[in-house]
Amino acid sequence: MSKGKGAREDHDQDHAFGYEGRRTHILCRDIMTREVTVATRDATLEQIAKWMLEEDTGIIPIVDPVAIESAEAAKGEGRNHGKLVGLITDRDIVIRAIAMGKDPRTTRVEEVMTTEVHTAQPDDRVVDVIRKMGDKQVRRIPVVDQDGNLRGIISMADIALETEEDRELAHALEEISSGHSFWSRFFD
Repeated sequence: MSKGKGAREDHDQDHAFGYEGRRTHILCRDIMTREVTVATRDATLEQIAKWMLEEDTGIIPIVDPVAIESAEAAKGEGRNHGKLVGLITDRDIVIRAIAMGKDPRTTRVEEVMTTEVHTAQPDDRVVDVIRKMGDKQVRRIPVVDQDGNLRGIISMADIALETEEDRELAHALEEISSGHSFWSRFFD
């Protein structure tokens, strides 16, 4: 049985990136953070900033609540937090609100949140998520199920903890984190 073109391209990329023979079988579900602080569109930026301070995070997923009971049947995929509709970061608050003169006490998160969100699914390979993070220059990727419900989040820190024995992956993560384009060596 033939692997097909897509499988061959994955193999070639794994070899080019030095991942061949390494732990590329790790899935998002294996390392994602399942307990995630979330907010809804009507939260104020002041509330969001306080939650960020309390949770020591720079990002909060924005969700539309859904019927939790039916989604809990998806075992092993993480808790259902609701349907992901956006993200708010500390940078969003500063650039899109404070710098624009908006009052954080009255400005709703839906006015400044990022709605174009890059996501992964629980069964995606972590090595592919690393590539996506590099391509999109993001440090965290929400993990959603097929219906778009938030199941968790993967950060570069989660990946670094899992791959700390792999110097090449650790180096790639460090370059992404520092803003230098690791990927430009291969694609530019």
